[in-house]
Amino acid sequence: MSSQDDCFLNQSSKIENVQSELLSDNWYVLRKFSYDLIKRNGERQPQTREVYDRGNGATILLYNKIKKTVLLIKQFRMPTYVNGNATGMLLETCAGLLDNDSPEDCIRKEAIEETGFAVGKVDKLFEAYMSPGSVTEIVHFFAAQYDESQRQNAGGGVEDEDIDVLEVPFAEALEMIKDGRIKDGKTIMLLQHAQIQGWMA
Repeated sequence: MSSQDDCFLNQSSKIENVQSELLSDNWYVLRKFSYDLIKRNGERQPQTREVYDRGNGATILLYNKIKKTVLLIKQFRMPTYVNGNATGMLLETCAGLLDNDSPEDCIRKEAIEETGFAVGKVDKLFEAYMSPGSVTEIVHFFAAQYDESQRQNAGGGVEDEDIDVLEVPFAEALEMIKDGRIKDGKTIMLLQHAQIQGWMA
C-alpha cells in the first residue's frame, strides 16, 4: 500500500486492520481492500471492497444566455452499452480527467478539444464524488458562457475519440432529462443547477 493510501486511511477512526491487494494496473488502478469496520455500537465487522482509481475529473456546462442554448457532446460509452443502452451513445457535458493539470486548466483544454470553443471566464460551481461505492473519482463542476466568436475549431475530440457537438435549446435539454434522452449524471446535475440559478430565465 502506498504512503498516500496510508495517509488517507489513517484519517479514519472507523476502520482498522486495512489490507490492500492490487488487482489490476492495466488502464487505471483496481485494488481490493479488506478491513474491519468499527460500527457505532462498537461491533467489529470484517468487510471487503474493490476500489477503482482512475484519477479525478472536471466537467463544464457551456451555455449562451442570449440564445438560451447549451453545448452538449455525444459519444460512445461502452459501459452504458453493456448495461442496456442499445446504441451505446450518450449525451453529455464536456468533461475529462485531470491527469497532471489543475481542474480549470483541464476543462479549458477539454472544451477546445471536444467542442471547439475556447472559453473565457469559467466559474467553479462545486465538487462531487460520482460513484463513491466503488470509484475514487471527484469531479470538479464548472460553467461558462460561450458565443461564436470563441469557436477555434469543429471540436470532435482527439486520438481515439469520435465526438459529435450539439447546440441544444436549454428548454429541450431539460425535457431530454425527463424523457430519458439525457441519462448522464454530471450533465443532469449541471442542467438542473442552471435551472435553479435561473441562468436562462
